[in-house]
Amino acid sequence: MSLPPGFLDEIRNRVPISRVIGKKVVWDLRKSNQARGDWWAPCPFHQEKSASFHCDDGKGYYYCFGCHAKGDAIKFLREADGMEFIEAVKLLAAEAGLQMPEPDPRARERTDRRTRLLDVTEAACRWFRLQLQTGAAAEARDYLLRRGLDRAAEDRFEVGFAPDSRTALTQALRDKGFDESLIVESGMAAKPDGGGAAYDRFRGRIIFPIRDGQGRCIGFGGRAMDPNARAKYLNSPETPLFDKGRNLYNLGPARAAVAKGQRLVVAEGYMDVIALSRAGFEGAVAPLGTAITEDQLRLMWRVSPEPVIALDGDAAGQRAAQRLIDLALPLTGPGQALRFVILPVGQDPDDLIKAAGPGAMGALLDGARPLVDLLWARETEGQVFDSPERKAALDKRLQDAVAKIPDELTRTHYTEELRRKRWDLFGSQSRQIERRPTDRKFSRRDRGQAPRPVPGATVPPQATAALLEGASLLICALRPELIARAETRLERLAPQDPDRAALLFDLLSHSESPAGRRGLETLRRDAHLGLTPAVIGSQDDETALATLDNLLDRLEAQRAAGAELARAEAEIQGEADEGLTWRMQQIARARHRAERPELEGGADLNEDREALSAQLSQFVDGQIWRKPPRR
Repeated sequence: MSLPPGFLDEIRNRVPISRVIGKKVVWDLRKSNQARGDWWAPCPFHQEKSASFHCDDGKGYYYCFGCHAKGDAIKFLREADGMEFIEAVKLLAAEAGLQMPEPDPRARERTDRRTRLLDVTEAACRWFRLQLQTGAAAEARDYLLRRGLDRAAEDRFEVGFAPDSRTALTQALRDKGFDESLIVESGMAAKPDGGGAAYDRFRGRIIFPIRDGQGRCIGFGGRAMDPNARAKYLNSPETPLFDKGRNLYNLGPARAAVAKGQRLVVAEGYMDVIALSRAGFEGAVAPLGTAITEDQLRLMWRVSPEPVIALDGDAAGQRAAQRLIDLALPLTGPGQALRFVILPVGQDPDDLIKAAGPGAMGALLDGARPLVDLLWARETEGQVFDSPERKAALDKRLQDAVAKIPDELTRTHYTEELRRKRWDLFGSQSRQIERRPTDRKFSRRDRGQAPRPVPGATVPPQATAALLEGASLLICALRPELIARAETRLERLAPQDPDRAALLFDLLSHSESPAGRRGLETLRRDAHLGLTPAVIGSQDDETALATLDNLLDRLEAQRAAGAELARAEAEIQGEADEGLTWRMQQIARARHRAERPELEGGADLNEDREALSAQLSQFVDGQIWRKPPRR
């Protein structure tokens, strides 16, 4: 419908947007300034307790700082109530006391034809309902009864039946005065390609009416009674009323249920929705015979910020989940999330509810997994990451997937969660490798305890490694801006102490945990690391980073020497030959260099780091091992 210039502006001037939105929200009067037309409330588009939804009467716009929903009064009615544009304009015009302008003849003709098409589908719905009570539908009624649908359920979901007749529906609609062209355009009948009389599209099928958000019958879905039928389910074709990629089965009742506090559950088919609804999960919807589309995702998010996708546990359900991951990632963000439930293999919601009751289904829905879990599972399940190349390929796939997310904050949280999962997978492998089965003697470090230094004594290699590791972690905690520049090397650390491991994870994921806090406090209280805050606090970023790199260099050199020594010892079967003796000498030299780099003259360090090396060596080898002060 074409509206004259200035008509919408006149509506906006006459109807404050707060009056329209105020019917759906409770204003926070402590935060709002009523005199200035500045209003705040919890957002109606996503569940929250704080008032992050802002409404400005002066500008006529709303904006949510949580889910970023924004628009004017017309868009609010369309998003919140599912109205068409003209419906919203008519409502606001009535509120403003304005007369709707007369539409142009062509627009009026299109509106009138759409109304007549809706009359056809409503008449067809009533006819299908009547046919279910005839003798020809005995088998269909028996099938519905076996599936648990009694007469009350049939009436609630308007289930009908299309007899196996070529023209029964078409003739019945003609008898009601509908023109054949309308019957065909509504999708109730089809014309042969070679010409001839129209024939019924639905024949020998149980019929499920499909209604839009306003409750208007826009199409049908039919389940074949013949097991040899070419299509088990058949939907209405694309018509001016019906677009299967833009609608959902049971949308209107589900939206009402979600508004009362129920969750939005997306099942695969009509019978699943009916079973869920009858079991008490009334916020159930289903796509219409196709994989979930982008428009359907947006429609779900208008109803609920976090729909639960309930997929069958068979191969088709798994494939649907994989496709949905790639579809949802570029759209996800605050207020637009998904959770997933994968049902047991061989069961759909109807089967599960019959076998184990609504409680089992509710437990599965309560344990629904977020989208990030499915992304991780898709990229890792059934794979072996036994080489750097395979690990790098995994990292690349995950980075590419996360890069599709448009919201920066959401990308950050996805990255942190995937890093935690990667640590759980590869960090445990590293810890298992370090604790070799050939090692018979375990130090205090192996038992998660720091070694006790003895003043003036030779420092054991294990103690040096523990102190180097502790100093590195403490530096990162004191100077978190260095973490990103040394992240790859820090990820290779594998602390044996659980609190240190938790601290390392907290540093890498920018999070905080009780175990990580304990690990940090233990390092702060360690008398051997007492100079670390003073030394690091006085250095600029580059010098502090060089200090951290030097500590990590020495730690990696010592661990490499220890690993080589273990391998060399394992090779000794009899008398040592000259080659093995030379290797043992090189190992000892490497270990000595790792423990006391100042004795090597800094030969392996760049010239611009020689002074720092000397300072660090004094710091690690002199000050770290000073005698703890008396308390």
